Amino acid sequence: MSSSISPIMSVPAAAAGELHPAVGLGTGAPALPSTSSPVGRHVLAELGGIAPEVLDDCDRLRSDLTAALTEAGAQVRQVVVERFEPQGATVVAVLAESHASIHTWPEHGGMHVDVFTCGESADPVDAVRRLAERVGATDTALQVVDRGGAPRTVTEPISPGLTRRWDLGRVHHVAHTGFQHVVVADTAHGVTLFCDDERQSTEHTQLTYHEALVWPGALLARELDRVLIVGSSEGVASEMAVAAGASRVDHVDIDAEAVRICAEYLPYGYTPECLAAAERGDGPVHLTYGDGRQFVLESDEHWDLVVVDLPDERPDEPDAQINRLYEEDFVRACAQRLTPGGVLVFQAGSPAVWRDATLRSAWQRFAAVFGETGGRGVYIGCEEHEWAFLAGVREPMDDPGAVAAGRLASMPSQPELWDATALRHRLVAPLSLRRLTD
Repeated sequence: MSSSISPIMSVPAAAAGELHPAVGLGTGAPALPSTSSPVGRHVLAELGGIAPEVLDDCDRLRSDLTAALTEAGAQVRQVVVERFEPQGATVVAVLAESHASIHTWPEHGGMHVDVFTCGESADPVDAVRRLAERVGATDTALQVVDRGGAPRTVTEPISPGLTRRWDLGRVHHVAHTGFQHVVVADTAHGVTLFCDDERQSTEHTQLTYHEALVWPGALLARELDRVLIVGSSEGVASEMAVAAGASRVDHVDIDAEAVRICAEYLPYGYTPECLAAAERGDGPVHLTYGDGRQFVLESDEHWDLVVVDLPDERPDEPDAQINRLYEEDFVRACAQRLTPGGVLVFQAGSPAVWRDATLRSAWQRFAAVFGETGGRGVYIGCEEHEWAFLAGVREPMDDPGAVAAGRLASMPSQPELWDATALRHRLVAPLSLRRLTD
């Protein structure tokens, strides 16, 4: 998945300390921070169970913090202490490596600690633990935030109030492309693509995702000769459409750098050689870098299958540019570019009841657009529960699952994760969606 419309504004030119994108393919080292970028760890801790008299003793606090930092390898340059009435204190240490501070609450028996160090000479975690021992803390809670350098974690927003943290192994590439922040790194799911901190695809699950995106729509189309793919920067959807029988695939993506990063660093989808051929139009896949919405609106071509594969719609960000590709007028424009038996497929969000708002909206949108032609929207379930897909057919179709299952045996190749039984079952919409339009 990748953004396929122009952003409101581009990312400003990189400055010292920012992440610098590599230029072109095959440049060697990934685009990690320049050598001038500071790299460090920031520890945020809460220490509890401390005697109140310790927390109100400024001389001891100064001495204990200085000793803990020094023993952990830091160079303490100066310390400032401020005592408050009726109780409590703040101690701030300026380090050669950065800084440290403590804020005490004697009435609660605790302190908050903040230690940030750059480089390798000082260990901020060790400093906090040594401080905890010195002040007699019985409870210690801390978190470590990486500052600068290759990221070690990605915190992915899931829904309001809920995030998921991905621990990263080897980081293959980091870049600001001008449209999005791209990270390719090893995770528990294999090589993984993140765009703006959202997981887009992974080595271990991408086939589950991409087959649900492409194959049901390909099977519902009366013919499968010409295909349009909007977004889907990895290139898997384009190659899968060719395998399903398309003689020409038009692939449109606005973010050339993201597409090239995917080809260079992901073990699935385009290889650099296949991508170069697609950029030249040398073969069945013809790649155009541009605004996907504009491409559709200005085209007079017709396709048997149109696939729109983008990051999730963002209803909580009404001005987000990505939303323009989910609006009803764009769905209608795509429908008008279909051949009479053609099919439109959208990535439509999650079916989970606690985050299905975008799926419900898209379902109603498809019902409105395709109901005008006598057709309908078709739900496509996916074992990768993060996502579901919607297909739009222009003509009446009482049992889409049976239609797709009946055509499966005649295809020039077969999907790995779909059979006739799966098609009959997974193309049935959840009752909650059917109630919206029945």
